Amino acid sequence: MTDKTEQIRIVLAKLGLDGHDRGIKVVARMLRDAGMEVIYLGLRQTTDSIVAAVEQEDADVVGLSMHNAGHLTLAPAMVEALRQGDIDVPLIVGGIVPDADVEALEQAGVAAILGPGASAEEVVATVRSVVSEA
Repeated sequence: MTDKTEQIRIVLAKLGLDGHDRGIKVVARMLRDAGMEVIYLGLRQTTDSIVAAVEQEDADVVGLSMHNAGHLTLAPAMVEALRQGDIDVPLIVGGIVPDADVEALEQAGVAAILGPGASAEEVVATVRSVVSEA
């Protein structure tokens, strides 16, 4: 786990069959420009492939982009896969998440949820905050 003086390492991925990747690519650039090391896994990842990357890259945080209404199934599955892998890193979900679903995701163990239109400052501050709290 990174301390506050080291560079944050974040794994970003599209879990499942969601093919909308423009937003996560913009987020990857925002985080890179803020000095973070970004490992972008791309489209159609599985929980196992993400867990493996987090282990291999010694990541501090995982970010998933959701645009296909699978967040209530996929995000909790990712939290559980990290737990099963004995990996204690926070999960951030970004994308299309209705306000009514935020509480359920938080109860499932998602550290933060970012919606459409989140500014670069908000994205960077959220990542830094969840890493420092972990």
